Amino acid sequence: MLKSLSIACAASLTFLCASVAHAGDLSGTWRTIDDKTGFSKGLVEIKQDSTGAYNGTIIKVIPRPGYTPKDTCQNCPAPYTNKPMVGLTVLTGLKQDPKNENNFINAKVLDPLSGNIYKGKAKLSSDGRRLSMRGYVGISALGRSQTWIRED
Repeated sequence: MLKSLSIACAASLTFLCASVAHAGDLSGTWRTIDDKTGFSKGLVEIKQDSTGAYNGTIIKVIPRPGYTPKDTCQNCPAPYTNKPMVGLTVLTGLKQDPKNENNFINAKVLDPLSGNIYKGKAKLSSDGRRLSMRGYVGISALGRSQTWIRED
């Protein structure tokens, strides 16, 4: 009985430590999920820069069945115009909200399919495995959300 309780406590502590390890840290590889189709769109690598802001770059485009993805950012404004999708920075300036370590604010998000640049914010799940990314114009209510799933 005591041995079973010890094992259960150790397992719970391990799970808790794993969850806390990701709290507030977005660095890593994320699978983007299209909010309209539910299909994976690509992999984005997020890194933190020297100012503490997070930036995300497309590292892989995932074609969905019956659709050929674009190779370049055709409708994007300068300096993104006609740049290859792979290697394109689509997320810049995302900073941790000082009021909540799992909320992030003040980003610029490039939609490489439309070429539009949006304001962005994000919320990291408590286990650090899902990121709800919201792009909007003006106020947050005028936008869309996408779920990103941690790959690493």
